[in-house]
Amino acid sequence: MKLHKITAASLFLISNFWFSQEKPKVEKETKIEEVTIIKTKKAVEQKADRTIFDFSEQPHLNSGTVMEGVKKLPGLVVTDIAGMMYQGKPLDVYMDGRPLNISSNELNGFLEGMPANAVERIEIITQPGAEFPATSGGAIMNIITSKSAKNYLSATYSGNYNFTNYDKLRSRTNNSLNLNAKNKYFGWQLNIGQNYRESMMATNIDDLSATNTDGRRRGYFAKGALTFDMGLDRLLLNYDIYQNDNSSHILSTGRYFGMPYLSDDDSESNSLRQDAVATYQKRFDDPSKKLDFKYNFTSSVSDFNQANRLQNLNVLENKSTMNISTFKIDYSQPLQLLDEGKISIGGLYDHQHLETESRGITNLNYRRQTAATYLELQAKLNKFDFILGTRAEDYDISGTTRSSLNATEEKLHPFKKFRLFPNASIQYNFMNQVYLALNYNKKISLPGISSLNPNNVTYQNPNSVTTGNPNLQPTIFDNFEAKISAFDYAFVGYSMNVANNQVVQMVTRETMTDPITGLSNDYIVNRNMNVSEVRIHNFNVGLPIPFMIFTKPFSEIMKFDFNPDKINFMYLYAAYQKHELPDLDTKGFWLFNIMSQVILPKDIKLVANYSLIPTGANYYYFETVKPIGNSIDITFSKKFMNDRLNVSIFANDILNGQQMVLRSLAQQPYPVLGNKYDSRSFGISVNYKIPTKNKLAKEAPNLLNQEKKEENGGIITPAQ
Repeated sequence: MKLHKITAASLFLISNFWFSQEKPKVEKETKIEEVTIIKTKKAVEQKADRTIFDFSEQPHLNSGTVMEGVKKLPGLVVTDIAGMMYQGKPLDVYMDGRPLNISSNELNGFLEGMPANAVERIEIITQPGAEFPATSGGAIMNIITSKSAKNYLSATYSGNYNFTNYDKLRSRTNNSLNLNAKNKYFGWQLNIGQNYRESMMATNIDDLSATNTDGRRRGYFAKGALTFDMGLDRLLLNYDIYQNDNSSHILSTGRYFGMPYLSDDDSESNSLRQDAVATYQKRFDDPSKKLDFKYNFTSSVSDFNQANRLQNLNVLENKSTMNISTFKIDYSQPLQLLDEGKISIGGLYDHQHLETESRGITNLNYRRQTAATYLELQAKLNKFDFILGTRAEDYDISGTTRSSLNATEEKLHPFKKFRLFPNASIQYNFMNQVYLALNYNKKISLPGISSLNPNNVTYQNPNSVTTGNPNLQPTIFDNFEAKISAFDYAFVGYSMNVANNQVVQMVTRETMTDPITGLSNDYIVNRNMNVSEVRIHNFNVGLPIPFMIFTKPFSEIMKFDFNPDKINFMYLYAAYQKHELPDLDTKGFWLFNIMSQVILPKDIKLVANYSLIPTGANYYYFETVKPIGNSIDITFSKKFMNDRLNVSIFANDILNGQQMVLRSLAQQPYPVLGNKYDSRSFGISVNYKIPTKNKLAKEAPNLLNQEKKEENGGIITPAQ
């Protein structure tokens, strides 16, 4: 099969995907009794500044936890070492338009504790504009959980059960219920859910230790929202609460000062996160003119304890408390620039206070104040779209720390800076949904909580130590990107990220000597450091291929009436990524993702997903020893009862090949770190839309944030 035929058929397929989802024109009539609009959601939607993945209608993404769904997104890499990256850019994680502001360790647990069927969609904003905080760094992953309010009571139940069989049967379950309604006075929404997850992880650190962790995660969440209409204006109130209670039994073996040891430990990790938001939206007769005021308060408390069973000894007893207050103003209106244009301005004040303690003694008191303002202009000229903006941010970071319980208190290195963060983009539209985009922005990334926290909030045995670095400095990013996109599904892109003072994880093998006996012992140290400059190059391509090109002549394919839910096709994604470090000769790595859809008899949909990162490449200061990912996931799904009930049966990592083995190249000797989760699982998932008395009720349109703005997910959008 010639390549040009595959390419032509693919472009024809995606063009039909696009045009099949356009709303039909309605001719003007004297009287219209009733109009029913049915909108088909796109599985993937490419925009100039973001890629949108629909979760609500994708059983292979929403059958498990949010973390399991995220790992299947093409171009996204999740590692325990370096966190999340999308197309070479570190991700700042938001939920419903607001940053989560939690550590990388807690983030994994948070996303594993939330069912994916509670998510509407995930937006990955690869080019955050001036209206986004400059602290977004390289890119933003915005998890949208909200649903639009309706003119009647609506209820949806989602449930899931699955199990693993790595060494024994372990069960996992989650349940959630979403309720929403509105009347002529106000709208309301309530989403509640729980998650229970049993899991196993085997970890090896060189020849120093082998650890087996048998864990249980229990998560609970409730998200409530109220919307009050006041003429054209709206008042929106949100309150979210998340609680996670995790426990683990850990067995570790190794050698300590030449003698074998056995460590038998229990660990407990508890966290409570509360988020309250009040938003006032001033609207005008001109619907394109908007003024928003938003106040957000977030409180998060986390405890971590580790106790040794054999010695009846408390090994670790650490706690952290974080409070964040944020006030924002955003204003936009049309402006006569070239053919048409718009101006957006706004401001922000943010205050964060983080306090950590160990055994009742405060060892970190961290305060950060940020004041910001921005200006952004958008314009159109013929087939060109232009964006030019800048954001000014003033930082005042200070605090105190103690390196150990007996040490004297020391001041942190202060960071008091005023900086400008420009952004610019130009887009040429060849035709509807076919464009070439060039983008640039400057961003900053402030050290995360887990990087600053001097406490160890992960498991510790005699041969491993994990420490935070409260004196880390912020990272400045220059992000460049060029992308050609065609009808959301096919694209070719290249991006380069230049990071100054990049925070990276360093793992080294070190030796200590007992001054009395003279015996020596090797141990592993895990710490975070600033690196002067890191460059990341990323080339990526995505292409859909309909299976009919292998069985039908192209002339017949051109006559085919495509429906993306009713055809068999494969989606190919490939990326090449290289990390350039100042003191290391690095090798790039390939990332492959293949998703295939096959429609079986009785309208049963089969979706298979495979991802792989081969060996021998550099991921910051780590080298892949074994393939990352290497996972095959299969989902069978079918809709019943006029599409109100969706049932899915799935098997994740059916070959049990998902593991991570990395060699740290930070310092000789280069230690090898490996872990293996019980990632192979089998289960069933159901999504049931409870019927209402009004059979002809329609979903209210979502009129907020139709332009390039932050998504206010979690806030009910009332019908008009």
